[in-house]
Amino acid sequence: MELTWMAWTWPTAAFFGFIALCLIAMTIRELTVPGGAPRHGILGLDTTRGDRLFISLLGSGYIFLAWLGLVGPNLWGALAIALVYAFCVFRWV
Repeated sequence: MELTWMAWTWPTAAFFGFIALCLIAMTIRELTVPGGAPRHGILGLDTTRGDRLFISLLGSGYIFLAWLGLVGPNLWGALAIALVYAFCVFRWV
């Protein structure tokens, strides 16, 4: 199957693979350890595990876009910031 029109590169495939792995891991976690009851976080929102995953992925996307616009194509710093951001979201939001 020809996918060159979509500009698939290994980083693009890795990105979508990571999202798929996150969804699979969250599904397995919920099946093995139910109890993703809403939690009242620092932002005043009631969030579940899935909500926190969505918020962390969306925020990480914005972090990467801002990094590309302000710093350039070396994304290791953006990755570090995004990981810290995701940890904070899952811990306190």
